[in-house]
Amino acid sequence: MTIAYRIMKPEDIAAGLSLCRSARWNQLQRDWEIFLSLGPRDCRVALAEEKIVGTVTTIRYERAFSWIGMALVDPDFRRMGIGKGLLEQALHILASDETVKLDATPDGRQVYLKLGFEDEYALSRMSAIIEKGKLKASTARPIQEGDLDKIARFDRELFGADRTTLLKWLFEGAPQYAFVMEGTQGIQGYCLGRKGFNFTQIGPIVSEDTNTAQALASAALNNCAGEPVILDVLHHNAEWLAWVTETGFTEQRPFIRMFRGSNRFPGIPEKQFAIAGPEYG
Repeated sequence: MTIAYRIMKPEDIAAGLSLCRSARWNQLQRDWEIFLSLGPRDCRVALAEEKIVGTVTTIRYERAFSWIGMALVDPDFRRMGIGKGLLEQALHILASDETVKLDATPDGRQVYLKLGFEDEYALSRMSAIIEKGKLKASTARPIQEGDLDKIARFDRELFGADRTTLLKWLFEGAPQYAFVMEGTQGIQGYCLGRKGFNFTQIGPIVSEDTNTAQALASAALNNCAGEPVILDVLHHNAEWLAWVTETGFTEQRPFIRMFRGSNRFPGIPEKQFAIAGPEYG
């Protein structure tokens, strides 16, 4: 069977959502729309006899690094080399970029190592249903629209690149999970979140210290108590990981952040407590 690849278009979103449901992934239409908005020519679909059987997305974060995500293949068309073909499409799109990153599953990692990717650090997807009243009231305050530019400037050094558009998109979609904490030196941390098909995702959580991260997470989690929720957490801070576990989260699956290229702009991972999701970094 011949597999063809082409640019993903807005009218392909329904097929992308169908693949998400088959894989039990969390994304909604709005997620696909932001991928196509950020890179109208930078996402691909795989076709078998005109049927969309796979997808891959890419995002560029300034000239610092680029991201590969949403590598999905129809279950009926797996083990035919389509996943590798989609990855090669993504790498071709990003061929001129200095650094390319992705978050891999342990199985996917074996494929990416062969393509020149290296391990950077470990993450875990943690899931829970938090009981109402379990978490203490938080001193974090809700983010206002006027805070977003300041938050983006704070985030840039810690994430490693500017992602203002993505942060504003997250805020617009779910302001109930958006909180900030400030001190005498300005912003000390923030968190955002988004609704999904299967669960709410809280992240990114970016903070100067663990106590601030806990307060931010508590504020967001109090607003989705009683609902399935996930955190994609980094492993750099044992105190943070212990708090997440004590709060009621259990590991759903591990990820490995990987990169290909110089990785000159790693950000400060120790101050990133939860990511926006493996599709966004």
